[in-house]
Amino acid sequence: MTQTPLSSSDKTRAALIAAGLHLFSQHGYAGASTRAIAGRAETNVASIAYHFGSKEGLRTACAEEVARLISEAVGKAGPQPVGPSQARAAIKSTLTRVAGFVLGGMAPPDAIGFMLRELAEEGPSVDLVYARMIEPTHRRLCVLWAVATGLAEESEQVRLAVFALMGQLFYFRIAEGIVRRRMGWRAYGPGEIAKIIDTLTRGIESALSGG
Repeated sequence: MTQTPLSSSDKTRAALIAAGLHLFSQHGYAGASTRAIAGRAETNVASIAYHFGSKEGLRTACAEEVARLISEAVGKAGPQPVGPSQARAAIKSTLTRVAGFVLGGMAPPDAIGFMLRELAEEGPSVDLVYARMIEPTHRRLCVLWAVATGLAEESEQVRLAVFALMGQLFYFRIAEGIVRRRMGWRAYGPGEIAKIIDTLTRGIESALSGG
């Protein structure tokens, strides 16, 4: 299917979002000036107001773009698993897709950096990041965890277990430099990511088995 070429206006809008993702992730919302964002996007400062209304509007557009990218990477929830073995397989499949996004270059590094910065700063777009990305993925995993273990999906135990899983995955992204230095890896390539996923998977098996 042939894609319709972007108009000049659409290209400018996309360039501003890309610039916003980069500078917001690097310097935070307060530290990223509209002049610097416009300069990186190779446009004028007035373009930010034209396309987004304000710097805050650009911030929201950046959050919506990250939500879109993650939604595409993780995909829609599949059919409800009918038993523990199917649920375990679905947990691993979801983990693999999320890990591919977070660690494997399926999204621009600035997208993940922006999300993590927003969560750390607890900015206005945190609600959007939470509602569009974190809560749906967490709830999906809680349902699967409950089927796999027989526990109530909204129990404190299940919710914390899923947060522990997600936290481990994001640690490998946040502390990538430390992990690579200690492991002697030059980068996160397919082989390294496979080893990380394998390690997390074995941890999941242990947790689901009560180990």
